[in-house]
Amino acid sequence: MEEKKPAKETAKTDEKQGTEVKDTGTSQKKTASKKTPAKKTAAKSVTKAEEKAPANKAETKAEEKTPAKKAETKAEEKAPAKKAETKAGEKAPAKKAETAEEKAPVKKAEEKVEEKAPAQKAEEKAPARKAETKAEKKAPAKKSEEKAEEKTEEKAPAEKAPEETEKGSEKQAEAAGENAVEEKMEERAEEQVMAEENTVQAAPEPPRQEVYIPPLPTPRRSVAFIGSECYPFVKTGGLADVMYALPKALIAQNCDVKVIIPRYKCIPWEYQEKMVYKGAFDMNLCIDGRSFYVGIMEYVWDGVVYDFIDNEEFFGYGNPYTNLVEDIPKFCYFGKAALAALNYMNWIPDVIHCHDWQAGLVPIYLRTMFADTPIGRAKVMMTIHNLRFQGVYNIPTIRYWSGLPDYVFSKDIMTQEWTEANMLKGGLTYSNMITTVSGTYAGEIQSPYYGENLDAHLRYHSGKLRGIVNGIDYGMWNPATDQMLAAPYDITNVLDRKRKNKRALQEELGLWQDDGKFIIALISRLTNQKGLDLVNWILPQLIDGNTQVVVLGSGDAQYENSFRNYENAYRGAVCSNIMYDEGRAHKIYAGADALLVPSQFEPCGLTQLIAMHYGTIPIVRETGGLKDTVQPYNQYSNDGNGFTFDRYDAGLLLDAINRAKTLFFTNRWCWDEMVQRDMAKDVSWENSARHYRGLYMEMTQY
Repeated sequence: MEEKKPAKETAKTDEKQGTEVKDTGTSQKKTASKKTPAKKTAAKSVTKAEEKAPANKAETKAEEKTPAKKAETKAEEKAPAKKAETKAGEKAPAKKAETAEEKAPVKKAEEKVEEKAPAQKAEEKAPARKAETKAEKKAPAKKSEEKAEEKTEEKAPAEKAPEETEKGSEKQAEAAGENAVEEKMEERAEEQVMAEENTVQAAPEPPRQEVYIPPLPTPRRSVAFIGSECYPFVKTGGLADVMYALPKALIAQNCDVKVIIPRYKCIPWEYQEKMVYKGAFDMNLCIDGRSFYVGIMEYVWDGVVYDFIDNEEFFGYGNPYTNLVEDIPKFCYFGKAALAALNYMNWIPDVIHCHDWQAGLVPIYLRTMFADTPIGRAKVMMTIHNLRFQGVYNIPTIRYWSGLPDYVFSKDIMTQEWTEANMLKGGLTYSNMITTVSGTYAGEIQSPYYGENLDAHLRYHSGKLRGIVNGIDYGMWNPATDQMLAAPYDITNVLDRKRKNKRALQEELGLWQDDGKFIIALISRLTNQKGLDLVNWILPQLIDGNTQVVVLGSGDAQYENSFRNYENAYRGAVCSNIMYDEGRAHKIYAGADALLVPSQFEPCGLTQLIAMHYGTIPIVRETGGLKDTVQPYNQYSNDGNGFTFDRYDAGLLLDAINRAKTLFFTNRWCWDEMVQRDMAKDVSWENSARHYRGLYMEMTQY
């Protein structure tokens, strides 16, 4: 059964008779029935329909004589809604055949009667379009009346269906009427939306801040890093930090980087379980044709691809370094396996970047055994992180395990002191470029004092020797986001927050808790290279009631025992942590006032860079990278970012510490300015990576 749509029909009637509705008032009841002949005909048809259906007639009379509410009340009294629907469903199955022409006059007559009701006076005074909207929103009485009319109409008996010829025209008229109503309703909805948009002022959009992203340098270069350790998989020193941070920085310089290291048994399982097997093969290694298994496991992290050379016979001991007798065969195998793995994976880099003596045989292999393979066209760079360690062993052992030809064991390539072979020396000879980790160190190692018996060889190859200072990874060392600190800070609140970190450090280490104490930190491997002889000599003179000393590190037994003794002798003023704890290192950098680095020699040094980024003033000896990164404080111009001394002398070290203490206690505002200068200094890997990329381009321009 087709139900009526009161809102649409009322809107349609109002629009058609808008001119007549203007003449409203009490006389509207008379004019409603005498407007046009067509309307009279419609009224007659309604009367005929009402004669057939007494219920409809009663409804019409009620509407003509009484207001809308009374008609609604009588309709509800005569026929409840549910009974009316039930009777209509049982008695009038033929209602569906009711024509559009019969419905239209009935609807018009009903609407005319509805207009007579007092509830519609407000609509009659308003313009036609406003009357339509008010009728839909403000006249619930009209809606309830129309619902009652629908229910009473459902009681009517079924009317006789007209002839088949009239059905087609009636259906077309009905469809056309419905389409016209829908179109008009859509137009009204659009007009309402437009009116609302015009009345409501849109909130002004905030100005867009365009972030400038500089384009990547071109052309792109591919680089393979080959080294013995890499953070976070395995770390024993600064080499692991470089192998981790420099490839990430090179990615931002439009370089494609792959890192190749051994798969040690000590690598945490959380990384080993994520490694993907890439393949395996057997490789001839020894001079007698002995072959070994080479497995390749891959791990991708932060855009860098890490390939691990797998062999339980060489790397199943647990620690990366054991003793020289075992390390020589291990790294003879590793250097050759790394090049063979690149050929196997068909990944041919533009540059192969080797680090320290553990990868010293890679350039020699590349120019001899792999010269006629695809990898043979790559350029090679050799970086010296610490010249003291060179991989020196007797010639027969290295010849057997490497399988290299005899001509490389000459004094100009690998031979040293007639009977020994030097793996690092051979790598420097066959490299296209040699780099060290600071400019000053590149000059120092060409002198006999720092040259470690390779000064003449390095002077000969000085034309391809460069120095680039290391950086630190801001993702790992950032006081503003460091969750290990008691109170993270940046340059804007360092002066206040650093006191809180000092108090937390004193409480954790068992030192006397006093913000006014001057805390000196020593974070280092405990070896003679780090100037610990000087520290042992002057440490008792530092304990004056205003100074505290914190030591963190491990190494030679003589230094470990001496610092334990100082802790027992000066309880509350000295704390010796004979270990390496990454979390405690972060806390010491943040809580200390000064960091001590009195190295005998220092290729670069990372501790002074980290200390400056955490607002801790470095006290260093002017050597290697320490000289390149720390500018001595000038009390007359109030510039500089640390305190330095030149000669390796305990008295000069004590003098540098006393100058720092004097400024701290007597001229605190100058000290605070220096803290902020150190934090503002850029010590990231970005500049270093840019210099390395420049060298890669220089090597591969032809």
